[in-house]
Amino acid sequence: MPAFKPSNKNQWQDDFALLLERFKTFDEQPDLSVGDSQKTLIHQENKLRLFRYSARQVKQKKTPVLIVYALVNRPYITDLDQDRSLVLRLLEMGYPVYLLDWGYPDSSDSLTDLNDYINGQLYRCVQQVKRLNQIKKIDLLGICQGGVFSLCYSALHRSDIRKLVTLVTPVDFHTKDNPLSLWTQHIEPTALINTTGNIAGDTVSLLFKTLKPYQLNRDNYRQIEHLNKNKRALEHFLRMEKWLRDNPDLAGQAAVEFMHSFYQQNKLHKGQLSLADQAVTLANIQCPVLNLYAKLDHIVPPSSSQALAQHINPELYQEHALEGGHIGAFTSLKTQKKLTSLLVNWLS
Repeated sequence: MPAFKPSNKNQWQDDFALLLERFKTFDEQPDLSVGDSQKTLIHQENKLRLFRYSARQVKQKKTPVLIVYALVNRPYITDLDQDRSLVLRLLEMGYPVYLLDWGYPDSSDSLTDLNDYINGQLYRCVQQVKRLNQIKKIDLLGICQGGVFSLCYSALHRSDIRKLVTLVTPVDFHTKDNPLSLWTQHIEPTALINTTGNIAGDTVSLLFKTLKPYQLNRDNYRQIEHLNKNKRALEHFLRMEKWLRDNPDLAGQAAVEFMHSFYQQNKLHKGQLSLADQAVTLANIQCPVLNLYAKLDHIVPPSSSQALAQHINPELYQEHALEGGHIGAFTSLKTQKKLTSLLVNWLS
């Protein structure tokens, strides 16, 4: 490729060409790593892995925190790099941190359902964390769909959870400002199943891009000059791009069930959801609940998340707004200080 020469006609075009030149140098280097905080695998079953992060040299809190992420995308977004790591911020404050990684489903997982995930895999991970810490209750931090799973778990297994944090978590799936809900109302999810019996991760990724096509495509490159001048910013950009393209397939049975029961029928909010013939009633949650939502979230609008207040005892419930969007709420440097403060005050 010839060396870049400025055109002196279109600054954005020149910046973009320079960025491509910089990408070439990155291509010649080892791939940027993600999720680098030191951790140990403590439990594994099928695709699922449960990790314990190495403690920092600070006074340790008594109650461990188990982070539960969504089935969509990868959980290392909570530990993207040292500057933007929810995991590291918790470790620095002395919390024992555990992370549940659902893995990459294949054809053998196509019949895995929501009950398998919540009352099976999540249940066994909670028991492992309790056993390793010799403690009767742990704290759950559920993000997005992981927050939905954590709500269901806390309603069904009340004696296991000391405190619950839900972060950018949908509760009412039929709010008027919810484009994802409107989109899914007219889909037959079984039509998305591929030859493996699952829904391809690329299909789900395309769906999310169609919700906000300008901002998630062209607008993503509007700050090219900043990327060219700031090596750390460019590295973060590339790590984020890597995460955005790392899309696991969704186990067919669970994906269809989630779309039917939550997005199309809104059963969780209506009090009509059941798992293995057990009613999932959010009002049964007896632990303190901290609900954090993002002001600019287009995937989980604030109104969808704030609906949780209708179900939880007011004496046990708090909610707070964070700046930014669905992912920026916990990866942005601007929100990190407030998020960390809220978590520390709540979990103490």
